[in-house]
Amino acid sequence: MTETVVAADAREETRARIEQAALDLFTAQGFEAVTIDEVADAAGISRRTFFRYFGTKADAVWGQFDGHVVRLEAMLAATAGDQPVLASICAAYVEVNDYAAADLPTLRQRMRLILTEPALLAHSQVRYGDVDRVVAAHVARRTGVAPDALVPRLVATSTRAAATTAFELWLADGRITLGAALHQAFDELAAGFPSLRVPD
Repeated sequence: MTETVVAADAREETRARIEQAALDLFTAQGFEAVTIDEVADAAGISRRTFFRYFGTKADAVWGQFDGHVVRLEAMLAATAGDQPVLASICAAYVEVNDYAAADLPTLRQRMRLILTEPALLAHSQVRYGDVDRVVAAHVARRTGVAPDALVPRLVATSTRAAATTAFELWLADGRITLGAALHQAFDELAAGFPSLRVPD
């Protein structure tokens, strides 16, 4: 293993340790009640080291979300041209949120904070905007319209809302898997909410 790889592994380990310390403290005490110094102490690092990895407390909650958006964008770019647009977006959302079982406890902590902490809601809109831009750009490429046209924007916000609702269901109902919740939400959206139709 080269020195570069060792250094990268050590850096990733430190980042993960800071994230977990932050999530544990925020979960136990509330996001606003915890200071960056307390997170740094819990992670066994200095305040200066914290800022080498994260610009704000909120960034520690979101973790490597930028990488998540990059993966979603790559998956959308790789979809087959004959696959329906909405189906391609739904499949990419499901794939990018296919977490290993060992990662689910941390994901639960992270998403519960993101979806319930008032102080994080405004920050969430900025992050969600990154996702919406990626999805809208995909729809625009496939339909030949501008990304800021009605349909790309509508598809972006509605599919992201479906994914968010699936996460909320998964957090609230321990019997359903995240994958099943995502599939259920996207199936309803793609089919025009068939569960609301009046039987013949």
